[in-house]
Order: sequence, then structure tokens, then C-alpha cells
Amino acid sequence: MINIYGTIGPACANPELLKEMFREGMTGMRINTSHMSVKEAAPQIRMIREAAAACGMEAQILIDMQGPELRIAKMTQQMNIEEDQRICFREETCEGEGIPLPKMVYETLKAGIQVLLDDGKLLLEMLDDHEAIVRRGGGLSGGKSIALPGVELNPPAMTKQDRENIKAAVEYGVTGVMQPFVRSTADLQTVRNAINEACGNEIRLFAKIENLSGVENLENFFGLADEIVIARGDLGNAMPLWELPRVQKDLSIRCKAAGVPFMVVSQMLASMEHSAVPTRAEVSDIYNAICDGASSVMVTGETAVGQYPIEVIRYLSRTVNSFRVT
Repeated sequence: MINIYGTIGPACANPELLKEMFREGMTGMRINTSHMSVKEAAPQIRMIREAAAACGMEAQILIDMQGPELRIAKMTQQMNIEEDQRICFREETCEGEGIPLPKMVYETLKAGIQVLLDDGKLLLEMLDDHEAIVRRGGGLSGGKSIALPGVELNPPAMTKQDRENIKAAVEYGVTGVMQPFVRSTADLQTVRNAINEACGNEIRLFAKIENLSGVENLENFFGLADEIVIARGDLGNAMPLWELPRVQKDLSIRCKAAGVPFMVVSQMLASMEHSAVPTRAEVSDIYNAICDGASSVMVTGETAVGQYPIEVIRYLSRTVNSFRVT
């Protein structure tokens, strides 16, 4: 069976909507712990389970960890930044104006460095060690991803919050843990040890490939991860975007040859955040992922904040099922 995952968020956190999504073919839900802890998500987990049960199903619940991914700190309100605007950065523990960054990132900034925010939607170029000029603008809120192409940082595999979330995951019946930005077997072993220490022997471990280290070391992950995740959002920031399809195809071939399940995620139906109908390219992308052997597909913002969460799952599920009947 090919698993079809949505992502919980304000757009679909409603019992009736969730029931319709499960009826359309959804098999599970992702919870992004960069925005809420597992304990905070407990009412939503219960809602998801009850909605699935009403449809005669048992929902899979995946938590997406913070891991070594670097993110903007909490912001009181969304910022809208425009091309050619000058923006300052600040360390997250300091008060004042500007975009708050983790200390590790802030101390690395210098003139000429490019800063990609929110999966690369926004692009800024540093003018000095704290001020940047906006090359590609848009809306920005706290908790969004940060990438510095060509800059090597080495944050720990797990945060304190990650460890607390794994303990809560066992209590609340989470079925899978997604570890972002996997770089080495040490990253996965750290997470696996934390899962075992929490007595979560039934919890599956998903390794998200989002950087070049993950691409290079893929085969080393096969014995530790239950499923590989080809996470194209940040992976597309790690290379020229036109190289991403080739790398995705290469990862798919390597997983399939080893008999290792893999998931494809990121912008599968991105246009449907604001449109009731996907593009031809999007449904072709889904179909090709299944042809390549994907065992799972997932949408994120499309169901979390998009306007058409039920329709998203309908198109995702029916495109997947069209492969099964050919």
C-alpha cells in the first residue's frame, strides 16, 4: 500500500474535514514540532485518530523533529519584505528590530553570504555581518527554515525539545519520527537510541535527505532508517535547482535497488494552497514519484494552511491510485 500523508494545521484541524480527508484516501498525518510540541498537539492527535476511526481506519501519526535544521526564532508578527529592501539580522536572545537568528547562524554571517529563508522562497545577500539586501522578497514568520549555501554548520542532531517530544510520542501513540537533515549514521543512531530509551520500539524512524551529506551517505542509512524521505524543499537549496530532478531520480533508484521504502515530499501540490485544481506538472510529478517506486507521498502547507485540504488529498490519492490500476 502507498501511504498518503497530509500535514495538520489550522486549515484542516476540524473533525469533519479530517474525516473527509481520510475518506478521500489519506492514511496518516504529519505534525511539525518546530511549531508545536507533541504535548501541545495532543488534542489534534486525538482528533486525527477519532476521524480515522470514524472511517474504519487507524491513522499513522508522524512527528517531524527540529533536529539540526536551523530556523528563525519566534516572531511576534509576520514581516513582509520587498526586493532591494535592507534588512538587519539579530541574535535571537537579543531584543530589538530585525530577523532573529540562532546564535550559530548569526555569528557566521559576513558580507557576500547568501541567506535562504522559508525553503528558499526568500533570498537575501549579506552586505556586512548583520545587514542584508533582499534579492527575493515575500512574507516571513517565525519558525521558518534558514539555509546558508556553501556555509558548513554543525548543530547537534537533536534538541532538548526533540528529546522531550520523543518521550511524549510514546505516550500519545505516535507511529513515526522524521529526522531532518540527516548527515551521518551518528545522527540516526542518536535518534534511535532516544526512541529505544523511551521504550518506543514500535516507532518507525524516517531519515530526511535534505543536504549533500545525506545524498552521499544514503546507503549507510539503510540499516538504521525504516524509510528514507526525499525532502525536496531544503534539498533544492543545497544545489542548483535544475539539478534536483536528477538527484531525486538517483536517490529513488538507490533506494529501490536496496529494497528500502522511500517517501517523496515538498511542493507536490503547492499551487493548491490557493487553487482548487492542481497544475498538470504537479499531477505528473506525483505519478512519476510512484512510477519510481515511492512507498509514500506527503503534502505539507497544502493541507496545513491551504484553502482546499480535501481537494488536495483527493487529487493526491486519485493520482496515486491511477498508477495502481494501469
